[in-house]
Amino acid sequence: MYAVIFGKNPALSEAEFYSFARRFGLKVSPIESSRYWLLFDSSPQVERYFHWLGGSLKLVKITGEGEEALKELEYSRLFTVSLYGRSDWKLWRKLGSEIKREFKEEGSAKFFKPAKTYSMPAELILKGFPEVKDFVFLFREDGSFLVGETVKITDPFELKKLDVERPVQKPILSIPPRLARIMVNLTEVRKGAFLDPFCGIGTVVQEFVLQGLSAYGSDRDERQIRDAKKNLAWLRKEFHLKNSAHLEVCDARKLKRCFRQRFDAIVTEPYLGKPLKRHPSRGEAIKLANELDRFYYSVFESFADVLKRNGRVVFVFPAYRLSGGGIYRKERKWLGKLGFEVLGRYLDYEERHRVVRDIHVLRYRG
Repeated sequence: MYAVIFGKNPALSEAEFYSFARRFGLKVSPIESSRYWLLFDSSPQVERYFHWLGGSLKLVKITGEGEEALKELEYSRLFTVSLYGRSDWKLWRKLGSEIKREFKEEGSAKFFKPAKTYSMPAELILKGFPEVKDFVFLFREDGSFLVGETVKITDPFELKKLDVERPVQKPILSIPPRLARIMVNLTEVRKGAFLDPFCGIGTVVQEFVLQGLSAYGSDRDERQIRDAKKNLAWLRKEFHLKNSAHLEVCDARKLKRCFRQRFDAIVTEPYLGKPLKRHPSRGEAIKLANELDRFYYSVFESFADVLKRNGRVVFVFPAYRLSGGGIYRKERKWLGKLGFEVLGRYLDYEERHRVVRDIHVLRYRG
């Protein structure tokens, strides 16, 4: 039995996890969930593929329930304790001391203090994970809890490297590498030809290449393609990769002129409009969305020309945080008229954002 610890956007993390399981052919049987974690049964194969998740922090192997489960923990000279569902330093110290007492017969042990009552992957790596163990307590609302040990973590340093160490960076305009990984998983396509028709400096295409996919990218701006090629050359060198990507200068509304083959999946964040200086009213948001939809309609017509039947699209539409509170998300019935079925929609944003990512997962029915 395992638990996965979700990242900062639990709804998106959960959706990605189920898509990831289907993508890699993992048989996952959910048992119980909370805002912070999902408890499930699966084969040990989930440990092998866990590093390809973008929206989850840790994979925890459950050892038992309640204080009796402390006796089942494997000895470690140095460990930490992570609490989910509770944020209580006194409880943290109490549980750490109880684990030390359980370990006493096997040898001395001490536990380090994390920045919060849950240890982030970066903290664990810096302390020497996996030699330093991370014992995890998952608390339910009624106060009962599950006990486990972290067996896999995401590597935030690798994701940061993909973002800030590449030769060309555009921090405000580029999609985060973590989100690119999430969006690739949302396709549920394990192998095949993947296209990003708004590739910019190549963040999503980087992820295609890292995962050994048949990678294609395009952008109408020749300078963006030059920059994407520089970043891909860096990626291949830094990560010792043999494969690369095919990049074209191409208008996303005219893809069949640039690509002769059909694609299994399209993953992209397009132009989302001009930056907003303030939160729009509902009327202003509707107007902004309608203006962009005239462009997006022709883009999806072009997608239909190059997608295989039942091909997947993960596409970021803009939504808007309104001046009066709430978020405006447009319903786009025209997608169905073009042959695209919406399978899921997920918001992704930070408090400072005025334009919100409304991530759509679609299937092209042909």
